[in-house]
Amino acid sequence: MAGDPDAPGGRHINIHFSPEIMAGVYSNFANVSHSDYEFTITFARVDHEVEDDEIPGVVVSRVNLSAQFMGELIEAMRDNYAKWQTREGIKNLPETGERGERGDPRA
Repeated sequence: MAGDPDAPGGRHINIHFSPEIMAGVYSNFANVSHSDYEFTITFARVDHEVEDDEIPGVVVSRVNLSAQFMGELIEAMRDNYAKWQTREGIKNLPETGERGERGDPRA
């Protein structure tokens, strides 16, 4: 994404958060829509435990982005998700009886 300080001519983006924004919000549902000019991602918290036909929810944030930024965001999300999957895969490797605890060959 933008602001890579290691890129040639790269710049450093210095972003500050208020404590309220830093805390973030919880979302377990998102809706993505678009127009000719922009994408909109609406994040909500919904109560999946309700068994009615209508599931209650509340919007916690809505973000509008340009098409260019949407593409950059998708790539950043793919990259981070792949890194997370790799880390989780390493943590969940099966242990064998031939090695020590957590696969340490010295044990």
